Amino acid sequence: MSGQPDIVIIGSGVGGATVAAGLATTGAEILVLEAGGHIADRPENRDQRAIFQRGHFRPDETWYEADGTGFNPGNYYNVGGNSKFYGAVLTRYRREDFDEMQHLDGVSPAWPIAYDDLEPWYGRAEELYQVRGTLGEDPTEPVHSQPYGLKPVADEPAISKVRARLKANGMHPFSLPLGVDIERWLAKGKTPWDAHPNSFDGKMDAETTALAAALKHENVKLQTGSRVTHLEAAADGRIVAVHYLRNGEATVLRPKLVILSAGAVQSAVLLLRSANDSNPSGLANRSDQVGRNFMNHNSTAVIAMSPWFRNDSVYQKTFGFNDFYLSDGEGGPPLGNVQLLGRISGTILKGAMPAVPEWLLNLTTAHSIDFYAMSEDLPSPESRVMVDGDRIVLKWVRSNWQAHERLVAKLKQVLRSAGFPVVVSRAFDKRTPSHQCGTVRIGSDPKDAPLDVFCRAFDHPNLFVVDASFLPTSAAVNPALTIAAQALRVADHIAEKDLAA
Repeated sequence: MSGQPDIVIIGSGVGGATVAAGLATTGAEILVLEAGGHIADRPENRDQRAIFQRGHFRPDETWYEADGTGFNPGNYYNVGGNSKFYGAVLTRYRREDFDEMQHLDGVSPAWPIAYDDLEPWYGRAEELYQVRGTLGEDPTEPVHSQPYGLKPVADEPAISKVRARLKANGMHPFSLPLGVDIERWLAKGKTPWDAHPNSFDGKMDAETTALAAALKHENVKLQTGSRVTHLEAAADGRIVAVHYLRNGEATVLRPKLVILSAGAVQSAVLLLRSANDSNPSGLANRSDQVGRNFMNHNSTAVIAMSPWFRNDSVYQKTFGFNDFYLSDGEGGPPLGNVQLLGRISGTILKGAMPAVPEWLLNLTTAHSIDFYAMSEDLPSPESRVMVDGDRIVLKWVRSNWQAHERLVAKLKQVLRSAGFPVVVSRAFDKRTPSHQCGTVRIGSDPKDAPLDVFCRAFDHPNLFVVDASFLPTSAAVNPALTIAAQALRVADHIAEKDLAA
């Protein structure tokens, strides 16, 4: 790449990689800066003791509570971002998620766009991420203008039996839309993919699909080991420089456009740390909303056990149900989504229960099945990301927890009715990121939001923020596909409005 790039994309997760793929055909010179490196193809990738007991892949990083207490956040810095470890569930937000929705603990506000505004790009994102799924099983599924191009990942026999039990009891289990080539994944090792890192092993993450597609074009380059420290804004609001460190050397780039895709926490941190005389509270922060409205799904692992059930599955994660998504099933407020977790082995469980012998945990998990209950976390300006010098401070004000507890109780009841007499649960805390989002949200009024509906900063005409931070609400489904769809929509908008001339 000669001279200065036309576009710098900061971060190679789902947002950054997908917007790069969307812009690749424009011919613009695009440079993707990634703070981390590639995940190498190593034995630790499928070593569950390394992953879950020794924390081999956890970052050496400390964030802080508002009271100064430190914690390890569990966010990853590598090409492909957190998607390298994700469960590959690529679900559309429900149509109702774009509208105002009353919850037990408050209101989930309406988006400034509707489902129909994003629907065409949902289809394109499903093609890009090679989503496997089927329509017609989930009553909450919104309209698709095109079917899934690939068949769903098949249930293993033990999982198929549980699906049948739930269906017989009046539930509506549906095949999860998954970005997994199951034959390729299992050829590398007989493990689940959920929380296991991917090195081109068959999981469709940001690197293996979107970034790979973008890098087929000579005008798109990836540069690893490049940690952006701050953005420089001119008096007229335009971003005139991107400052970053590579191998300890400070470097400056001066692109025409900057797309910030560092993740819901790090994107907000970078904007706050880029404060200047004209923007004393940080860039894009006239609304005082940068870093605010942090959301993280209310999430709980629910394990159902029965001595008469034998679970010999390898990956397990193939179906979910939304019977309590739009209401509690009895006309009350919405509770959330239920989906299978990747198969939990005794080796995995040992990481959370170190005092219990692994042989006993293996005996237990041989007769159990594992679910993930997920409820919406409502946006609040008091739930926020802040900076204190070099420190990242996360003040997470968890909301809607009572609804989540009701969802877990409903799930336990459903599983007992399905033949599992013992059902236990464990909630996830901040050390396990559960779809962090919302810190640089889109909106229709610069008084209330940092970004417009195409993720362009109201205060900086050549700055876009395209990652989970733009989400106005968390909904109660996995957000990766919605981020990817909006990234493709933003790319088309940039191509038409900013690059066409």
